[in-house]
Amino acid sequence: MAVPASAVATSAARGRFITLEGGEGAGKSTQLRRLAEALSTALAPRGARVVTTREPGGSKGAEEIRALLVTGETGRWSATTEALLHTAARRDHLERTVWPALEAGDWVLCDRFFDSTMAYQGYGLGLGRPLIETLQTAAFGDFRPDLTLILDIDVVTGLHRAASRHGGEDRYERMDTSFHQRLRDGFLDIARREPERCAVIDADADLDGVQARVWAAASARLGLAP
Repeated sequence: MAVPASAVATSAARGRFITLEGGEGAGKSTQLRRLAEALSTALAPRGARVVTTREPGGSKGAEEIRALLVTGETGRWSATTEALLHTAARRDHLERTVWPALEAGDWVLCDRFFDSTMAYQGYGLGLGRPLIETLQTAAFGDFRPDLTLILDIDVVTGLHRAASRHGGEDRYERMDTSFHQRLRDGFLDIARREPERCAVIDADADLDGVQARVWAAASARLGLAP
């Protein structure tokens, strides 16, 4: 399955792609909204637009797959089946949402991307890195985000925060604490392996404090005015 040449164009020829990652309750969705607002202001003089999206989801087909993954019993799928479902949703999301936006010169902010599959299924559910890497290569080649912000928080604190939310998309939240610890360790290992792409953000603070840390990392890494 070939990846469009446009998908691996240099950052100068397309918009920027920023992903936010982290375990349950880390505050990704809130910080993504805040970062989108700040980026919209910073990029307004350039005429660039900021697009926000999410995974699993972000396109019609991917949203349908999302419903299969984030609801129901915790043992609903095997780890391999989950990884395949996430990968299928991601390919559709890239084809229909992310790549067209980047080609148009938009900046894209995504709530989760391929690091979540590596962390959740590779580390958390024990599939290991090689299988996940093989799936990712098949789905999108060497396409990578320009910047990945990993919001890190203590597992117990994060799960307590997540429990205060309402809604039925809690399948992963209901998995045991040991899974969530492996998940956190996985995200931190990903950051250690790819320090040029990843920045770890201490998310154990109030919303404004975390927002300041996110903006500091994004502006420094992407050359934006403070």
